[in-house]
Amino acid sequence: MRLITWNCQGAFRKKAASILSYNPDILVVQESEHPDKLDLNSATKRPNNLYWHGDNIHKGIGIYSYSDYKFELLPTFNPEFRYILPFRVTGQGQTFILFAIWAMNNKENYQARYIGQIWLAINHYADLLGSSTILIGDFNSNKIWDYKDRVGNHSDVVRKLADNNINSIYHRHFEFEQGKEKHPTFFLQRKQNKSYHIDYCFASADIIDKVQNIGIGTYENWIEHSDHSPLIIDFAF
Repeated sequence: MRLITWNCQGAFRKKAASILSYNPDILVVQESEHPDKLDLNSATKRPNNLYWHGDNIHKGIGIYSYSDYKFELLPTFNPEFRYILPFRVTGQGQTFILFAIWAMNNKENYQARYIGQIWLAINHYADLLGSSTILIGDFNSNKIWDYKDRVGNHSDVVRKLADNNINSIYHRHFEFEQGKEKHPTFFLQRKQNKSYHIDYCFASADIIDKVQNIGIGTYENWIEHSDHSPLIIDFAF
């Protein structure tokens, strides 16, 4: 299974072909417009299954399947965490929980913005943090910002997930410490000298054991499309 997350920075209809050339089985796209706005013509592969969630038709989070994998939003979804969506994914003889994430600002609760929102969500969904679990997306966070005032910071989230035997695939694969990543996923104002690692895929031990490869798009290849690079993970199932 190839799983990809990418914040496309809007106008996904104009950029879909670029990411689909990497043949994802499941694709999570932040800042994707509503599927009704996508130009799914003969030149753009149609998803076999999709779910989109957003506050307006121009910008939300889309989850697309281009294989036999199907997903359903769990009835326990809490709209308070509006861009942290829990799905049950089935296909290829597999069943797992997938959290599609786009950590957002929170104007109503300043301390619960970005990583604070994820902290509250993983505590709310604690019963789902068992075996066969993936959390993937734009966390808008890094350990280097732990000093910022939040209800829970980046390190708190990492520890909470680790307590449930869920860890970052990137950090496990490359043996990097949190906050010392060598591959940026975000370029502020699309400037190469303002680069940060803020997109992640965390997975339970039974899934991490099946990781075959992980890749991150380069600045040179993706900056014309977005201020984010895609995170691409291949699993042996």
